[in-house]
Amino acid sequence: MTTSFSRRAMLGAGAAASLGPWILPSRAAAPAVVRFGVSTAGIGDPPRVAGGWLSVAQNKGYVEEALKQDNIRVEWTFFKGQGPAVNEALSNDQLDFTTLGDLPSIIGRSVGIKTRLVLVTNARSSAYVAVRPGAAERSVKDLRGKRVAFHKGTATQLVANRIFEQNGLTERDFKVINLEPASTLAAFASGDIDGIFGSLNLVTMQDKGLARVIYDTRDNAKATSGGHILVREAFGDAHPALTQRVVTALVRAAHWASLDTNRAEVIRLWASAGSISAATYEAEYRGIPLAHRLSPRFDPFVVASDRQAVEDAYRYKLIRRKFDVDSWIDRRYADQAVKSLGLEGFWPSFDPAGNLLKA
Repeated sequence: MTTSFSRRAMLGAGAAASLGPWILPSRAAAPAVVRFGVSTAGIGDPPRVAGGWLSVAQNKGYVEEALKQDNIRVEWTFFKGQGPAVNEALSNDQLDFTTLGDLPSIIGRSVGIKTRLVLVTNARSSAYVAVRPGAAERSVKDLRGKRVAFHKGTATQLVANRIFEQNGLTERDFKVINLEPASTLAAFASGDIDGIFGSLNLVTMQDKGLARVIYDTRDNAKATSGGHILVREAFGDAHPALTQRVVTALVRAAHWASLDTNRAEVIRLWASAGSISAATYEAEYRGIPLAHRLSPRFDPFVVASDRQAVEDAYRYKLIRRKFDVDSWIDRRYADQAVKSLGLEGFWPSFDPAGNLLKA
């Protein structure tokens, strides 16, 4: 589904940040529309991003505000088919920017889809495994030989394989059913599958008595999944100044979302999507500054995680060839945005093991 937004954002700041000297003049005429993909079905009608700092960016119109001076619209396209569908759109040049989880973006890169990673949307999203409330299974090992569901080709598949491995198992030890999230929940509710993989939505389901969580990755930073904002390489090359304006607007949104003074409003916005309650978000982030989870920057932990994701995807035979992650990451836009907005040092960095680095 596609929807366009042109509402004014209440930003209290200029529409575009100053551009660094490395930015070259655009090599092509500015487009009338910037096409922004979101690798989920979205929530509501028109659909919107449900969580993270991108939820703030879309709901408050940060990108629209940055581009309105040139009458450039922003077209948000949500993909029920998640990462695999996004990769198809990218291969057909139907998107300029998109969100994408670690595995589908890696799959795309490995088969020649030309993109660049320009921002981080999440670096350590926890994963959960759940069974029905009255089920006998108490652990992942108890699900061996049973029916489990997740959407193949998405970040969830990579996390599932890591969870299996941590329990001495592989995908082959389960009857894996390939379903999109909505279909997974429906099959789970009807008793057609025994175990499901998900995020905080499974915690909310547990609170409602609809599921029982038997495993999570909250205390295992290396088992968590990541996500990014990608720009199609041809678009970035043709419109470097426009790409910078989009990235700067997104960094401004990430900053607003990361401020603890906005914490209550951010959680209310996330919870208004409906699938995850405010209480669940509050419990997940209790004692954790939002800036620790909502950084858009590539710190040592993110880079190490992306490298490991490529290695793991190859080892699990989810991709056929590996590639260099460092040449895929393009820090220029984020670094210039942080500099122009005066945000150097605002977001903390974490080492490759996930430990907070001292300033």
